[in-house]
Amino acid sequence: MSTILHFTDDATDQQKSRHKSLLKIFSAHLPHFHSPPPMAKHMRTKTSTFFADIFVFLSGVTFTLFVYWVMCSLTNPNLNPTPTSTSTLSATTNSVKETGYDPPDPTFYDDQNVGYTINNPIRNWDDKRREWLKHHPSFIAGVQDRILVVTGSQSTPCRNPVGDHILLRFFKNKVDYCRIHGHDIFYNNVLFQSKMHTYWAKIPTIRAAMVAHPEAEWFWWLDSDAAFTDMDFKLPLHRYKDHNLVVHGWPELIYGAKSWTSLNAGVFLIRNCQWSLDFMEVWAGMGPQSPNYDKWGQILRSTFADKVVPESDDQSGLVYLLLTEKDTWGSKIYVESEYYFEGYWMEITGTLDNITDRYKETEKKGVRMLRRRHAEKVREGYSALREQYLKEVGYEKGSGRRPFVTHFTGCQPCSGDHNQLYSGKNCWYAMEKALNFADNQVLRNFGFVHLDLLDSSSVTPLPFDFPA
Repeated sequence: MSTILHFTDDATDQQKSRHKSLLKIFSAHLPHFHSPPPMAKHMRTKTSTFFADIFVFLSGVTFTLFVYWVMCSLTNPNLNPTPTSTSTLSATTNSVKETGYDPPDPTFYDDQNVGYTINNPIRNWDDKRREWLKHHPSFIAGVQDRILVVTGSQSTPCRNPVGDHILLRFFKNKVDYCRIHGHDIFYNNVLFQSKMHTYWAKIPTIRAAMVAHPEAEWFWWLDSDAAFTDMDFKLPLHRYKDHNLVVHGWPELIYGAKSWTSLNAGVFLIRNCQWSLDFMEVWAGMGPQSPNYDKWGQILRSTFADKVVPESDDQSGLVYLLLTEKDTWGSKIYVESEYYFEGYWMEITGTLDNITDRYKETEKKGVRMLRRRHAEKVREGYSALREQYLKEVGYEKGSGRRPFVTHFTGCQPCSGDHNQLYSGKNCWYAMEKALNFADNQVLRNFGFVHLDLLDSSSVTPLPFDFPA
């Protein structure tokens, strides 16, 4: 940084404009700093010339110091760390988040009656959140599409000897996806409600996250054993513009068969709004912290003929609310079944090799741009190009398209207490295969690839123009 032309990242367009204007003024004075004054028509005395030169010199020095002071005040945000009101908070544009300053204006955070816990209802949340955004205007741009990914695991080490390693792989997978798509992520491994353990723990976690992140419109919960297996696919949020909760399931199994497995509560998208807070209060009322927990277990088991476990669980509770309170909640719940918003691993992992071959074949068939090496930050354009060759195949099982999310329901990688319908070895091989399948999509931008999806430790450098 050798000149005053440098802008800090926090400089606004207005500051830059003022900077350029001052430079023009500065440039206009430069001849006077470095050139002798023009010759007059008549000769001046040596004394007058001397004083004139001194005056010009001092004027130049004074002006230079003034310009330097102005430049410092424009480019150094620390020179004015405490604006006197929100109207003076203009240190950034809408594209740069004001994460270092919280205006003194009161918001819901200053209300002692507003809490983070599930048993502390919040009223008028939409107004409170809107008011907070008004005081933090840099977060308004893009707020409708802003997503916070939330996931987590237990606070103690896994009983399964390789469980912690597997959970780390799953977490890396989520971090990779979030980095590629610009999502924040929160990983929680403590109970925000001591009695709401196992699958119930997600509700108080989401509830607290909504209060902690009023800048986020959507909260995307993914179980610890769910993995992104299409790193390019983006949620079609336009489909859910009139809804507040999105789950993967099948309406005919919910309302027709009345099955507790008609949807999966391990992956869901929920809007940051009053409706969601109210819904979670009702949903959590079936949980283990409720005095009616045992009663709810009986109700749910009698409602769903295929439910074997006697305890009340979050998934059965969600299906029950759709069945019995459809008029209250159903219109705002979107049951997604047209793509793998959440897919069962048993029907997915066996297809991953064929899907890999299909994508390679697409790139070989003259689509050279898809083979072009590029920075990870610009991969979205290449993903859009690839989509042109995939849109006709659809999203159904067997289409050849990468499944979006693969969920290892029943494998229990941390405890090792997997469902007896399949072996622990099958779970392990399937998880390794899916995670490496996803990892290859990431590693390609770094010039490497797993040649064998069942070999997590070995990678090979990619040749130029791969896979031609």
